[in-house]
Amino acid sequence: MQDAPDHGLPAAPLPRLRAIMARLRDPARGCPWDLVQDFASIAPYTLEEAHEVADAIARADWAGLKGELGDLLFQTVYHAQMAAEAGLFDFDDVARAACAKMIARHPHVFGPESRDKSPAQQARDWEQLKAAERAAEGPRGVLDGVALALPALTRAVKLQQRAARVGFDWPCADAVLDKIAEEARELAAARAALPPAAVAEELGDLLFAVANLARHFGVDPEAALRAANAKFVRRFAAVEAALAARGKRPEDSDLAEMDALWDAAKAAERGRAPD
Repeated sequence: MQDAPDHGLPAAPLPRLRAIMARLRDPARGCPWDLVQDFASIAPYTLEEAHEVADAIARADWAGLKGELGDLLFQTVYHAQMAAEAGLFDFDDVARAACAKMIARHPHVFGPESRDKSPAQQARDWEQLKAAERAAEGPRGVLDGVALALPALTRAVKLQQRAARVGFDWPCADAVLDKIAEEARELAAARAALPPAAVAEELGDLLFAVANLARHFGVDPEAALRAANAKFVRRFAAVEAALAARGKRPEDSDLAEMDALWDAAKAAERGRAPD
């Protein structure tokens, strides 16, 4: 592939990327769109790029992952450039902070601790180190610092994990199942008698309890829901294909026919005849 023109930019990849970002934000010759952005306006793109990285991994799209990781790296460069313009910090400060944190949190690699521990033990040690760092910052609430912008299910689990560290937790998964049943009953009652806002609140309580159950089962609820989404897409595509073989589209069908085709698709995945 022919080399791209240098445009007066450095040749080394990371300095080149940083120089591109600085050029985009240059008041005299930059991009009008980039010049009016700020941390808040760029943050949604950062989240989107992180999700696209996860999506590429889930699909084992390794060629696509390279590009998605580049897009996510660019988001870091973007925020660092805006911070440098505001006199807050720059990209080198970001990298130095990351290096210092990783070295401090891996004393079994960069320090005197033994490496003879399981991954589970290392995960517990990591959480203890994070807790010590938070304590050194001064008095904080147990739930402080759990990012608001996390996906809701992920944030629910992290909030529950924090509460569990101080003993505020259900004793077992069976107790959480009982709580889910209770929340489902409350949702049904709210649906029959309360306004939409109250129904939404009860539904949120039910989802929070389901996230808690996932935590007790050791299941990542985000990953479980992504897998369920993928399964739904796959099976509905099979329904569409079966209808197409009959010369029909979903809008030409009815629920009974599509439900039967859904059962057939499910049975085919499981390698058996439909019930």
